Amino acid sequence: MHTTLGLIVFLLAAAVLATTLFRALNLPALLGYIAIGVIVGPSALALAPSSEEGRHLAEFGVVFLMFSIGLEFSLAKLRVMRRQVFGFGGLQVILSMLAGLAAGLALGLGWAAGVALGGVLAMSSTAIVSKLLADQNELDQPHGKLILGALLFQDLAVVPLLIFIPSLASGGDMFGELAQAGLKAVIGLGLILTLGQKLLRPWFHLIAKRKSSELFMLNVLLITLGLAYATEVAGLSLALGAFVAGVLISETEYRYQVESDIRPFRDVLMGLFFISVGMLLDLNMVAQHWGVLLLVTTALVGLKFALVALLAWALREPAHIAVRTGLGLAQGGEFGLVLLGLTASHGLIGPGMEQTVLAALMLSMIAAPFLVQYSQRIVQRLAGSEWLHRAQDVHAIAVKSFGVSDHVILCGYGRNGQGLARMLEAEGVPFMALDDDPGRIKAAVAAGDNVVFGDSTRTEVLMAAGIRRARAVAITFADTGAALKVLAAVQHLKPGMPVIVRTIDENDLDRLKEAGATEVVPEVLEGALMLGSQTLLMAGVPLATVLKRIRQMREQRYSSLRGFFSGLDEAEQNQNEQERLLPLHITPNLKCVDMRLGDLELDDIGVQVVAVRRHGIRGSEPNADTVLQAGDIIILRGAPDGLAAAEMRLGAV
Repeated sequence: MHTTLGLIVFLLAAAVLATTLFRALNLPALLGYIAIGVIVGPSALALAPSSEEGRHLAEFGVVFLMFSIGLEFSLAKLRVMRRQVFGFGGLQVILSMLAGLAAGLALGLGWAAGVALGGVLAMSSTAIVSKLLADQNELDQPHGKLILGALLFQDLAVVPLLIFIPSLASGGDMFGELAQAGLKAVIGLGLILTLGQKLLRPWFHLIAKRKSSELFMLNVLLITLGLAYATEVAGLSLALGAFVAGVLISETEYRYQVESDIRPFRDVLMGLFFISVGMLLDLNMVAQHWGVLLLVTTALVGLKFALVALLAWALREPAHIAVRTGLGLAQGGEFGLVLLGLTASHGLIGPGMEQTVLAALMLSMIAAPFLVQYSQRIVQRLAGSEWLHRAQDVHAIAVKSFGVSDHVILCGYGRNGQGLARMLEAEGVPFMALDDDPGRIKAAVAAGDNVVFGDSTRTEVLMAAGIRRARAVAITFADTGAALKVLAAVQHLKPGMPVIVRTIDENDLDRLKEAGATEVVPEVLEGALMLGSQTLLMAGVPLATVLKRIRQMREQRYSSLRGFFSGLDEAEQNQNEQERLLPLHITPNLKCVDMRLGDLELDDIGVQVVAVRRHGIRGSEPNADTVLQAGDIIILRGAPDGLAAAEMRLGAV
């Protein structure tokens, strides 16, 4: 490429094409970026020179990625995770270094080279693995917490290793230098965490008062890069400082806005980082020594997998979690590449060994997305007894739901789920609740509640809970990623099943509706309505006027409730005369297929069609000319007798 602009345009075009291709093949997009780096790198087309400036720019991709991960955590959560970080993570690094030492001695390299290679072996790819876990919504899963804890400790361990390796080569006072670096790290992190908690929230309040999106964005960049720089000055890594910045901001009310603002920088720079990683691979060496490299790469991945999985299992983790953790940490890492270069530059290993290990690390990083993405299938083969235990859990759910029909499945049994359960009990509606918190389930079962242990995102759990016989599904936890998995499973098992989803706000409303949610209930809206009603009452507005206003706002937001709030005397009506909603799935065998709604004359029997959902898109207030098609889901409103007559008229009975 003759100009910088030409190179940028070429990389952008290649990134678009590669990402599109890999997404179409259901492969992670980062593999596309690595492939671009290999193609344009010095060993292939040599279109992009591998410059020091480019590598430094690419490092900022890891900085913003770690910042985003930090936003998902909090100081309280990190305190809870100290076992994963300092217990599991510390043992993983120590055992990996001992394994490297044994390998170095076996190869006749000497103990110093063995220890250095052990440090290289201990590192895994923070950038690749954390992004894959985030994309798959697995950061909060047990194996995700173990993996992230180990990655965080590896970032901490890089600092003493950067001092330790040169000291090994020179024979200097390594312990004195390590003690000095450790003291600097403790003082630096202590100051950042202590002052950050006290200063960050008022500072963000001050910036937010200016009501300038440009100023807010500049402030986010300043905090992120400033703390990353501060930790680098203190002898720690840029990525660790960015993670700490994210953790501090997660304690404030600005975390969601910050996450939205920072995403474009993170994604673009992460792509550049993975391209720079691909450029390191020497295709000529791979072609000449592919057999040896395949053997070394397999040994590297196999050794790390076995070591990590056995360590997790020894710490009393279930077999399937231990295997998935081992698969997630089985590759080399970007910090391993840095330590390898340092080891070679100080003469601890020769150029041939350096190139062999470098290629093996690169190939293992390329294999990492496949190992993480298909880890669940691998677990089924390697941890069959654990899957048998999970099958027993599913059997217990099926036994519990046996004979229950027309029930509501509650996904999650926290405060919202328990409140909804009380309402269902009061109306005599049967329900079955699914939750994955053993302590909560034990207490609920002791109180006589119908709740069982199960992950509601799993298809087999929903089937065992009797979803094909159920009346509706309510997702009571405010986790969009998990809610999307539940919606996908429900649409696969029983298309047209009414699903009500709880969210914090309306940011993901469209995604949830497109995924099949019948209604999305944002806590922000309901909280605003209650706040408004109490304020209006205190301001002297009559109760009837307040109720009317709340009713109008709910009708505007929830299409299925339009015209449904008829007044305070509604409770005096006979239960059999009250209107209710009935969702109906139009199957190909119904006689109403290809008929106009007007021709069905449902108004004559007191039934209205509130909405029609077609291809996942909901249309409210359909007119008489709307033609019903197979696969449609219609929501009818009317009295019980009218709804029964409507089912007969539509051919559903």
